[in-house]
This record gives sequence, C-alpha cells and structure tokens, in this order.
Amino acid sequence: MEPEKIKKVIRNIASARAKKGYTYENMAHELSITPAAYRKIETGETKLTVERLFIISEILSASLPDLLEVGNVLQQINHENATGYQQKSEKIENFFQENKEIYEKLLQSKEEQIALLKSLLEKVDFSKNRTASQ
Repeated sequence: MEPEKIKKVIRNIASARAKKGYTYENMAHELSITPAAYRKIETGETKLTVERLFIISEILSASLPDLLEVGNVLQQINHENATGYQQKSEKIENFFQENKEIYEKLLQSKEEQIALLKSLLEKVDFSKNRTASQ
C-alpha cells in the first residue's frame, strides 16, 4: 500500500479520536497497550494491523469505510459507471434512431416500387382489354 494512503488512514484515526475527545491514554487503555505504544501507531512508527484497525473503529464508533475513505472511491467509481452507462445508452439510442430512419426510407422506397408496378400492371391490363375488344 502506498505510504500516503497509510498516512491518510492514520490522520483519519487521529481526527476521529480528537472529535471524540479521546487522548492517547484513553485509546491505549481501550487497546490494552501503553500510551507510548499508541502514540507510535498514530505517528507511523508502528504499523497498524488490521485487527487493531477494527478495534480502533469500534472504540471511535467510526466506520471502516470512513477511516479508509472507501466511500469516496466507491462514489467516484459509481459516478464513472453511471457516466459510462449514460454514454452507452445515448449511443444505443442514436443507433436505434439511425436504423429507424433507414427503415422508414426503405419502406418508402418499397411503397414507391409497388405503386410503380401497379401502374404498369394497369397499363398492361388496359392494353390487353383494348386489344381483346377490337
């Protein structure tokens, strides 16, 4: 994991601790470690374990997504997906509209061909009737 991301998580923990009004001593007591050991977690001298992260989350009544800032990432992913879906939807709608226009032109062309053939048949029938009556 990138060092900046880890520092950000630790800053989020420190911020949540400050909002709760907890001291290093309070946190250390809850974690069953010394205040110096807790201070080392917040300064990055000691690595934060997953187990400790879960316990800290419970102590501070802070959700893991908030401490990890996962919510922002998920919102960004959802936004990107929605934008991509909207663009695909617009492309499909444009494709449908283009196909509809082509289909309508083909229908019009067929109707014109049918009308032409009917007029030719009428001329042929008229010619046959005329020659038969003579």
